[in-house]
Amino acid sequence: MKADFSEFIKTVKAKNDIVEVVGSYVKLERKGYNYWACCPFHHERTPSFSVNAADGYYHCFGCGVSGDVIGFVKDYENLEFMQAVEILAKRAGLEIPAFDDKSGEEIAVKKQKKDRLLSLLRDAARFYLNNLYSGKASAQLEYLEKRGIAPSTMKKFGLGASLDYFSLPLYLRGRGYSEEECVESGACVKTEEGRIIDAEGERLIIPIINALDEVVAFGGRVMKKTDRAKYKNTRETAVFEKSKNLYNINLVKKEKRVGGIPYLIMVEGYMDAMSLYQAGFKCVAASMGTSLTKEQARLCKRYADTVLISYDGDFAGQKANLRGLDILNKEGLKVRVVPMPDGMDPDDVIQKRGAEGYQKCLDAAMPLLDFRILAARRKYDLTRSDEGREFIKEVLPIVRESDSAAEREVLLKRVAEWSKVSVEALQRDLENIPARAEPQETRESAPPPREADRDEKAVCFVLAACLFNQPYALGFHPEDLYLDGDFGVIADFIASEREKGRVRASGVFEVLSENSPVLNEILSLNDGGLEGDSAEKYFKDSVRMLKRREIIGRISLANAAYAQAETSEEQREILRKIGDLRQELKRWSNGRKR
Repeated sequence: MKADFSEFIKTVKAKNDIVEVVGSYVKLERKGYNYWACCPFHHERTPSFSVNAADGYYHCFGCGVSGDVIGFVKDYENLEFMQAVEILAKRAGLEIPAFDDKSGEEIAVKKQKKDRLLSLLRDAARFYLNNLYSGKASAQLEYLEKRGIAPSTMKKFGLGASLDYFSLPLYLRGRGYSEEECVESGACVKTEEGRIIDAEGERLIIPIINALDEVVAFGGRVMKKTDRAKYKNTRETAVFEKSKNLYNINLVKKEKRVGGIPYLIMVEGYMDAMSLYQAGFKCVAASMGTSLTKEQARLCKRYADTVLISYDGDFAGQKANLRGLDILNKEGLKVRVVPMPDGMDPDDVIQKRGAEGYQKCLDAAMPLLDFRILAARRKYDLTRSDEGREFIKEVLPIVRESDSAAEREVLLKRVAEWSKVSVEALQRDLENIPARAEPQETRESAPPPREADRDEKAVCFVLAACLFNQPYALGFHPEDLYLDGDFGVIADFIASEREKGRVRASGVFEVLSENSPVLNEILSLNDGGLEGDSAEKYFKDSVRMLKRREIIGRISLANAAYAQAETSEEQREILRKIGDLRQELKRWSNGRKR
């Protein structure tokens, strides 16, 4: 017998206490009825992220993000809805059944498809691994030996080898996967002639594993001299988005569980990450050669508050990567940049100077502002007056970004030393630069706060009082206001919940998107603003005003219908309704309910 999807979701929520789940990710502090923390979805210094244990939801009063226990795991872990359900079901010891309703079946089918792709990629990784030790992968093994990668490290990272272009698809077809699945996984590609071949043919294979220990893609390095790029990733798929992943994040997660990590070292490439890990620097991840994204910054933030950027010695001139560092900074991470010897990357330092030499580089890590000024200095010939002026023009706005007067003074002294311009003159120019207006930091999916008009504020308050079971609101039926849009959805939800006995506030996320501006506005009211005599008075005044507006609207519609009535009988019936509405309007105007 198939299960009801919505009932199973309710069971998952009931079996997972939201305070315990959220508390396993962020540190919560109880204040009054709720638990508070700095929001994990945007940068803030003062906690505005609230977890309501009684009603089973979270809400950030800063960026407006909200949701239930499933929504939190989905957004924090950057997962699909069903993946979050699966994690919470496993946590509660529940098995995911087959579903009998269409929505549940659609999600189950989507999950089944992803599971098939993940299974295929896992099998492909094992195939590549066996190839590496088959006696036929001498080129790959010689390369790894030349790079100083030990056999134990090879196994730790699951390295493998592709020997040709055709044995992988043959192997996968033999395991029961279709040609379509082979291509959809990214492991294979279809040629113009219609043949299915290995996407990483004849390369050293580097599995890309996500934070859930799932193989989601592969990186490959060519073994022969060629005009093609040395490194190639499999394409983005239903299970792999490069901008949302970091190489080696699975081992970083394990390090944090063992004993925590003081910082996260960010490198560019696979070999840098492996080399540093082997040398004992285990809290290392790789951006896989791209400028950092907001999703990657948030991924970093789960494991450490400080990120040490350790790119190659030519990094200072790469504007795209510097913008990536600003993204880390805006997500509330403390960013320091590791100065590397010119022309050397982290792997080079390990090979030539050992772990001790690399540790000296880490010890010299500098704050982001200092590095940005240093990067600007390298662009100009400061012996030329015109380039000196351009240098000053570029760096003063950088200095202006500092919130610390002491730090600005130190930076200005450095600029003055390089440019041969007095600190006093630089200070005067600095004061003429307007402070940069920082945009409000929010999740990309979170709606911007909005100003509701008088009527909307009244509706929000009335619905909030009913949603959160305020005693003074229990006798009022918000569906009688005949609301539309998200207001109407919430009113109907309250009505259906009352029929079951009591309104379960967290259930509203089952009928309305967590990104609804209306819902966010209503949730923001549940912070003590619904209690007390003044709240009760505002509720009654709001109901009276809204009910009068609703009745006046119905009278207006009735008048329009009267003008279009074709028979005297229809007109008499409409006039009778108008009379009843006017009597009802009079009662509400006098403050008396029906």
